[in-house]
Amino acid sequence: MGNTVTCCVSPDASPKLSRVRGGGGAAPGPDRWVDAYQAAAGGGAGSGSAEAESGDSDPGGGGPHLQHISDREFPDDLALESNPSDHPRASTIFLSKSQTDVREKRKSNHINHVSPGQLTKKYSSCSTIFIDDSTVSQPNLRSTIKCVTLAIFYHIKNRDSDRSLDIFDEKSHPLTREEVPDDYYKHDPDHKHIYRFVRTLFSAAQLTAECAIVTLVYLERLLTYAEIDICPSNWKRIVLGAILLASKVWDDQAVWNVDYCQILKDITVEDMNEMERHFLELLQFNINVPASVYAKYYFDLRSLADDNNLSFLLEPLSKERAQKLEAISRLCEDKYKDLSKAAMRRSFSADNLVGIRRSNAILS
Repeated sequence: MGNTVTCCVSPDASPKLSRVRGGGGAAPGPDRWVDAYQAAAGGGAGSGSAEAESGDSDPGGGGPHLQHISDREFPDDLALESNPSDHPRASTIFLSKSQTDVREKRKSNHINHVSPGQLTKKYSSCSTIFIDDSTVSQPNLRSTIKCVTLAIFYHIKNRDSDRSLDIFDEKSHPLTREEVPDDYYKHDPDHKHIYRFVRTLFSAAQLTAECAIVTLVYLERLLTYAEIDICPSNWKRIVLGAILLASKVWDDQAVWNVDYCQILKDITVEDMNEMERHFLELLQFNINVPASVYAKYYFDLRSLADDNNLSFLLEPLSKERAQKLEAISRLCEDKYKDLSKAAMRRSFSADNLVGIRRSNAILS
């Protein structure tokens, strides 16, 4: 698995290009990639025009020039800096969409002189330190799902348009046997509805909080790569596809597609397989989530919780937990010192270089 494109050896083999040209109905499997390779090597009519446009043909006439994978890591139309799911410095989409509502709410409260009400957030003092049980390495499951579903809610509410694909449309591919109403695309789901849907899947499949964060990463990557919007007509199937993929990538013992059919009684395993295949193709098989991107989404979710008064459960720091945190900190510090000493031994090779001193850090 590469960062973006792994097994595409010609432009015609790109799932995004085939979707744009109307070729999204190609059959999956190894035969598809064999046909694509033969088209590139044989110099057919379709591949020849693509090579002429992209400039990949060999000037010596010896056949197409196959680009190195490093040259195809990030296509031009998907600039790295504009994709928050790929680049750690790019702002997350859900946080940007939520800021409009947050500013309007604060402005309305200021104009109408609305009191913030009773302060429920706890603050640390000299005698008592309050700390929650959610960290970037071990997030709290309930709080994380609430934040992720709130991010999805803002995606739907503040969407730019209603661009979608048939594979995600709930009218064409219903999740239940109940008849989908004709005006199903007009009513935005509220936060509680989205939370109940996601919470049911996570509880039944016993998924972790980290999987919820990766689900949001894949969701925003899909919206960016496929250039679609999450809206009332497709949000359930998009969220289900992101959860399905995240659980397989993150968990060592992933939930099978047939297991989701036991949770959602009326969906078929063939439908699940087709949706997963389309999801991967639209992601261009880029399922890599760097640690920096994961951490960015975690802290942006916490910022979203603060802006919407979704407080994490705070408890006073007990003596036992303080000792545990101190032991973990000491272990990490000793490990860092060992790595630092090894790096210095490799860096300083002069025979007369002695008496290396390092100044102590001053914490203020």
